[in-house]
Amino acid sequence: MDTLKSPSTPNPTAMVTVNPAIERYQLSLLRNKDCPVLLDMEALAEANNFPIIGRLVGVFLETLAKTAGAKRVFEFGSGYGYSAYWFARAVGAQGQVICSEADMLNRQKAEAYLAAAGLWERIDFKAGMAQDIFAATEGDFDICYNDVDKGDYPDIWLLAKQRIRPGGLYIADNVLWRGRVAAESFKDVFVGWTEAIKKHNQMIFDDPDFDAFITPTRDGVLVARKKD
Repeated sequence: MDTLKSPSTPNPTAMVTVNPAIERYQLSLLRNKDCPVLLDMEALAEANNFPIIGRLVGVFLETLAKTAGAKRVFEFGSGYGYSAYWFARAVGAQGQVICSEADMLNRQKAEAYLAAAGLWERIDFKAGMAQDIFAATEGDFDICYNDVDKGDYPDIWLLAKQRIRPGGLYIADNVLWRGRVAAESFKDVFVGWTEAIKKHNQMIFDDPDFDAFITPTRDGVLVARKKD
């Protein structure tokens, strides 16, 4: 689950990484992707100021997963299944998305939404700490997706990188952290989180086994491909 508040939340230290007019134009191109379940999930996030990745990043994740031919995805932090919706669409009927979420109520919401979308059979949704669930899950993955508390980002990277298959992807959300990673001074959400994200990003870009890139869409999405 993404712990950052929505972009509409006032934040005197925030930076706009993509012109809002550009984002509105991009969203206008995606109107044919509307479906009742997706709209309901987005309405819930809006009503409760619950942080989700949003439509642009969701479509990006689905496209990445399809490009990588992903059939097995692990999510570190799943909220009520918004990102899992996009991954489940990508992996197909024979694929699997393993979700991890500490809040059991979010699991119940995810089941209701993803079942209504016809995607629940592709989901293995586990309640508990993401790191513990990952350690108890055997095998390698085509994609590991990281969206837990930001202070844990470096540790998640070290766990995940060992179990991504060659050619597979590591993806992390919120890696620009509303521009705090580039600011000379800032007010952090929680003490140490910005430094943890900066450490996480640098570790990945310094890793000789991965090719990495950050797209500034929304709050910054890092994609790292494990070399063959």
